[in-house]
Amino acid sequence: MKNILLCFIAVFIFLGASAQNKIKCYFNKPVDTTVSTGVKAAYLNNCIADTLAVYLSRAKYSIDICIYDFEKTIAWDTTTIDRTIDTVFAPKVAAAIDSAYAHGLKVRLIFDSGNANTGLTLLDTGIHTMGSPQGSAYSIMHNKLVIIDAGSPNPGDPIVWTGCLNWYYEQWNWDYNNVIIFQDSALASAYTAEFNMMWGDTGVNKNWATSKFGQFKTDLGMHNFYIDGNLVELYFSPSDGTDSHIQSTIASADKDLYFGQFTFTETTDASDIIIKQDSGLNVYGIQDNTSEGYYPIEHFPGSLGTHYKIYSEFPDSLYHNKMLIVDPSDTCSDPLVLTGSHNWSSSANTKNDENTVIVHNASIANQYLQYFKGSFDNLPGSKLTLPTYDCNPAVAPTSVHSTMGMKDNFIVYPNPSRGDIDVSYELSSTQTVTVDICNVIGQKVALLVNNELEAAGRHKSY
Repeated sequence: MKNILLCFIAVFIFLGASAQNKIKCYFNKPVDTTVSTGVKAAYLNNCIADTLAVYLSRAKYSIDICIYDFEKTIAWDTTTIDRTIDTVFAPKVAAAIDSAYAHGLKVRLIFDSGNANTGLTLLDTGIHTMGSPQGSAYSIMHNKLVIIDAGSPNPGDPIVWTGCLNWYYEQWNWDYNNVIIFQDSALASAYTAEFNMMWGDTGVNKNWATSKFGQFKTDLGMHNFYIDGNLVELYFSPSDGTDSHIQSTIASADKDLYFGQFTFTETTDASDIIIKQDSGLNVYGIQDNTSEGYYPIEHFPGSLGTHYKIYSEFPDSLYHNKMLIVDPSDTCSDPLVLTGSHNWSSSANTKNDENTVIVHNASIANQYLQYFKGSFDNLPGSKLTLPTYDCNPAVAPTSVHSTMGMKDNFIVYPNPSRGDIDVSYELSSTQTVTVDICNVIGQKVALLVNNELEAAGRHKSY
């Protein structure tokens, strides 16, 4: 008998779409699809900016943007230390934003005022923008995210674009970066709440009197979301203690672990990784050399040996990822990816405005593994060798994700709804069933069926 757990998200039930349509990830450097377990990772060769422009052009109601650095200049010439105007990528993104504004959409943009952000000069001057506050009490607004149509009446519209990618030529095309995109109204609502806290208002006009950045922000308590049965955790810095969640994610690794970091200075995170290596896990890492002199870069070569590589191509390019992949080789464990804008540093954890997502999904974890392996093997030195594990799904714990494959047999009416609903479902055999109702932030608000043995056939709950 199988125990079925159904956690319906906020009565905004997304039926008929697979996780691969709800969560997408893109990479701007080559991937190794030979290790794909079904979905080949998407390498966008010089076209991530085009992809962003397309997402922006699809907006129907609103666009909220938090960007650390949006520049209209391109690469360093290492001989003359000069820059040239970007005549292709920045204008495409700016044109998509301008078009949305011209069509009457609500457009708001927060930027880090410590950077030049020359790309803002490409935008219509009527678009409402806000530079992060400066001074000794603040650090940097380091997010790189877009929220599209968060308030749409159609739950299929809201989009969150996030990851580690800043908006300028080197970041789109030369530096190592990843982007992850979610189609989910609950997650978009949580991101919007964070945006509104910085903006100081829910409307189009910013309000400095109520605006909160950095250490002045509060934990909004919206952390766990289920997107087609896949748990997605969300944490904002510095309010949510993000580094503690990085450490617990490292600790969750059972079989293998891969990390790729730009700035990595946190001693505890590095020590936890070394503990996993010493306990017999398959551990690999890539780190940009910008953190020279700190514990991780000083101790990893001796602890991880040939499984660790330092990227040292500045000023030509940066290894700019901030990602962790856990147990992608063992689907009977909890394969996951941690990514976002949060570098593994004290400033990111205690001062900066950052966002981090942890995606519990075997396919997404495998796609990030394809990216990591492509990057690792492309660098000088040894190649990455993947472990093999004997995973028997027949005896593995049944998860929410594995039961959601039956979602076509479930009927929720009315959908969407803010009041009473009917839930019916059909069982192919006698099974133990639990049916929960959760709100938009993943909190359980009702228990319809509690671990009851039910016969084959159609059942109805109210």
